[in-house]
Amino acid sequence: MSAATLALDDWLDRAQFLDHESHRIAYWTAGEGRPLLLIHGFPTSSWDWHQVWGALAERRCVIACDMLGFGLSAKPRSGYSIFRQAEIQMALLQELGVTEFDVVAHDYGDTVGQELLARRNEQGAGFGLGRMLLLNGGLFPEQHRLLPIQRLGSSPFGFIVGRLMNRQRFGQSFCRVFGVETQPDEQELDDFWRLIAHNDGHRISHTLMHYIAERRKHRERWVGALQQAAVPLKLVDGGVDPISGRHMYDYFRELVPGAEAVCFDDIGHYPQTEAPDRLLPEIWNFLDP
Repeated sequence: MSAATLALDDWLDRAQFLDHESHRIAYWTAGEGRPLLLIHGFPTSSWDWHQVWGALAERRCVIACDMLGFGLSAKPRSGYSIFRQAEIQMALLQELGVTEFDVVAHDYGDTVGQELLARRNEQGAGFGLGRMLLLNGGLFPEQHRLLPIQRLGSSPFGFIVGRLMNRQRFGQSFCRVFGVETQPDEQELDDFWRLIAHNDGHRISHTLMHYIAERRKHRERWVGALQQAAVPLKLVDGGVDPISGRHMYDYFRELVPGAEAVCFDDIGHYPQTEAPDRLLPEIWNFLDP
């Protein structure tokens, strides 16, 4: 099935909203069938899935939200944690009456997925999580290679990132994580930036980057969740990603030998936008074996 692209304005028009702990959370649903929860990464939003959304919705009930601090959702100045983002995912599923679901996650969303997986391991089948497919992300903090902007953003001087960030600097930094032949064009960059900067979201990017320290602090829980997984796992990794590319793929195969793993050697950090037509068969081969 070929991936089809949605226009950003059409996507925004379809947004629905959930109130969670006095914060407004934007979310989207489409299709019918077994629920498939899509969890986006940093610093972008659920718009990341737009090139695979329609194809996935032909066979599944797809669900995605902009997590707190991202996209159209509320962007408070503080209060971010992976645990809180996981709670938001569960609150959304409860709102929709979903009790059983699969997950496709990316980047920051991988860590949220790892927390959900830890809960599944603790609570058993009653938790409802079936299968989990992970895209490029910092699954193992010791293998996560930060860009200079991430190092600065996660330092005590991180507030400088918010003050200096603009569309031009964003584009320069963002393009570094894509493959040579799969670079985003100016319109794509404009769309990503529009959602990042919505409600001055770029000003709080350094507070969102607390997840980098969280990954180190909770490594045993979240890496252990992968190694002790009671559900099927699969990694699809863009190999030329400088942050979590081939080195992360090789490490995953070493530390989680029982899981499936695929590497696209010419693709960067965003397989879902760089190579949607190659990603979709990998998703279906895993979800519907």
